[in-house]
Amino acid sequence: MRHDWTIEEIEGLLALPFNDLIFQAQQCHRQYFDANEIQLSTLLSVKTGGCPEDCKYCPQSAHYNTGVASEGLMAKEAVLRAAREAKGRGATRFCIGAAWREPKGRAFELVLEMVRGIKDEGMEACATLGMLSEEQAMRLREAGLDYYNHNLDSSPEFYENIISTRNYQDRLDTLRHVRKAELNVCCGGIVGMGESRRHRAGLIAQLARMEPHPESVPINLLVRIEGTPLENNEDFDILEFVRTVAVSRITMPSSHVRLSAGRESMDEAMQALCFLAGANSVFYGEKLLTADNQQEHSDQALFRKLGLRTQQHTTPSSRRMAECADRLSAGS
Repeated sequence: MRHDWTIEEIEGLLALPFNDLIFQAQQCHRQYFDANEIQLSTLLSVKTGGCPEDCKYCPQSAHYNTGVASEGLMAKEAVLRAAREAKGRGATRFCIGAAWREPKGRAFELVLEMVRGIKDEGMEACATLGMLSEEQAMRLREAGLDYYNHNLDSSPEFYENIISTRNYQDRLDTLRHVRKAELNVCCGGIVGMGESRRHRAGLIAQLARMEPHPESVPINLLVRIEGTPLENNEDFDILEFVRTVAVSRITMPSSHVRLSAGRESMDEAMQALCFLAGANSVFYGEKLLTADNQQEHSDQALFRKLGLRTQQHTTPSSRRMAECADRLSAGS
């Protein structure tokens, strides 16, 4: 499996005729996964608003007036009740998110208790808490955490246009700590923030060069929130989003590629194209942190129309060892 993709190679994939690109992505998807299974994750904001970071897309930033109130950390029992409800609706992974620069003190101890409780419910546990130290990553692993989410958001070249309160290396350092703790990595980015196609290629290159690749790759479509600096960004081209999904599948063939933020604005045809392009995971539930998400009954109706089955585990098929990416890049 390749970990040496160049930006130029990825730009070339993004520029392929659409049918050829989708065909390659489908070939690759079927080498590693059952193409008719989809993994469901639910994400809950356990600490909302008041974040000191200035991410220009985020309604939870204290720098912007978006109407999102700052709230304290949720009680453990409320979080576990939400986890049980998500499990009852078919989710296999429960993710908790906190609007922090990094976790500190007693709040981090309470998060560890939440992780233990989620595991006791028989679900995979995921968290996104901002930057982590090496010690914090180890303690999360000891508590039973399965996945840590920490997105790169964009390419290194475009990053400074979006965030000034932390640098790109800060994100890479947290991911290094997560890997050292032997946690699975959930890491992706956001498209539609005004970046160029080359910037998108740069983001995918950063992800696809990781060794190993992130186990989950969330592809987020910018949700334009009133009060944020990106609220007036232009609509992002639908087919360019599908291309981004397809190239993520080709370059990271054994990763779960997840449709994440922005799915509420996607109609059935767009989502179907994304699944055809290799997406095989979604965030499931009516809220994605503070943003709206697709209604669950709409998701279930779409899955039935497409013949998609809910995945009961998150391990790629036994065909994992097929070197699909190498074969495709060689033109066979």
